[in-house]
Amino acid sequence: MIPTLIGISLVTFFVIHLAPGDPAELKAQTATEALSSDQMTQEIVQDTRALYGLDKPLPIQYLLWLKRLVTLDFGKSYRDHRPVIDKIGDALPITLTLNILTILVIYLVSVTAGAYAALKPRGLFDRVSALLFMALYSLPTFWVAMMLIVLLAGGDYLNWFPITGFVSDGAGALPWYDWIANVAWHLVLPITCLTYGGFAFLSRFTRASMLDVIKQDYIRTARAKGLPEWRVAIMHGLRNALIPLITLMGTLLPALLGGSVIIEQIFSIPGMGRLGFESVLARDCPVIMAIAAISAVLTLVSILISDIMYAVVDPRISFEKR
Repeated sequence: MIPTLIGISLVTFFVIHLAPGDPAELKAQTATEALSSDQMTQEIVQDTRALYGLDKPLPIQYLLWLKRLVTLDFGKSYRDHRPVIDKIGDALPITLTLNILTILVIYLVSVTAGAYAALKPRGLFDRVSALLFMALYSLPTFWVAMMLIVLLAGGDYLNWFPITGFVSDGAGALPWYDWIANVAWHLVLPITCLTYGGFAFLSRFTRASMLDVIKQDYIRTARAKGLPEWRVAIMHGLRNALIPLITLMGTLLPALLGGSVIIEQIFSIPGMGRLGFESVLARDCPVIMAIAAISAVLTLVSILISDIMYAVVDPRISFEKR
C-alpha cells in the first residue's frame, strides 16, 4: 500500500503542476485588483512564490509536501491562507452525512429489489422494477434537481423544502433532536437526487448474481430439506451472492469523501465536492493534493477491507499459505 500511495501522490503532484496557469500569479493578481492591474509587478509574483514555497524545484516541493503528509500537515490554502486540514474538517462531516445516508438508501432498496426479482425472474415485479429503475437511471441529475426545486422548494408550486445549505441559520441554538430534524429537512432533496440513479445498476447486478447462486446444487439441497424459502434465499442464496457485491463495495470509502460536485453546487452545500471544485478553479494545489491523498488512502483501505470481507462472507476463502 505504501509504494502505491507514493506513486499516486507523485503522479497527482506533477500533473497538477504541469497544468497551465501559475498559482502565484493568480494570487498576486487577486491581491492587486483593488489597486490597478498595472501595479502587479514581477516582484510581487516572486514574493508570492517565495511565501508558498513555489520558488523551489518541483522535486523539492514534492519531498517537502511528502514530509508534511506524514504528520498530517497539508499546508495552507493559497486562496485564504487557512490550514488545509481546517477546510477539510469543515467540509468532510457534511459530505460524510450526505453520502452515508445516500449509500444506505441505495443498497437497502437495490439489494432487496434485486434479490426479490431473482426469486421470481420474468415475473411482474421483475419487469416493473427493471422498467422503473431504468427510467430513473436515464434522468439527468441536474434536471431532476431543478424539477424538484420548481415543484417542491418554492418554485411554481409547493414550498415544502429548503433549497440551499446544510442547516438553517441559527439552528445551532436548537436542541439536538430539532437540529437533526432540521438537517434531515435540508437533505431530503439532495439525497433524492443522489439515490435514484444508483437503483438500476445495483439492483440488476444483485439480480444477476443471485440468479447464478440459486441455480447451484446446494440451493436445491436446502429446499429439499424443507427449509423455509426466506431462509434459503437469505442464509444460503444472498450470502453467497454478496461476493461480487463486496468487490463493488470496495469503492464506497472513496465515494464517501468525494461528494457530488453538481448536487452540492445546485443546493449550495459546503461539502467536499464543492471544496474540490472551487480549489481546482483557483489552482489551490495544497487543497487538491490533500483531497487526492486522502482519497488514495481510502481507496487502498477499501481494497484491504474487501479482501478481508471475502473470508468473512465465505469461510471457504482463505489467504493463508498452505
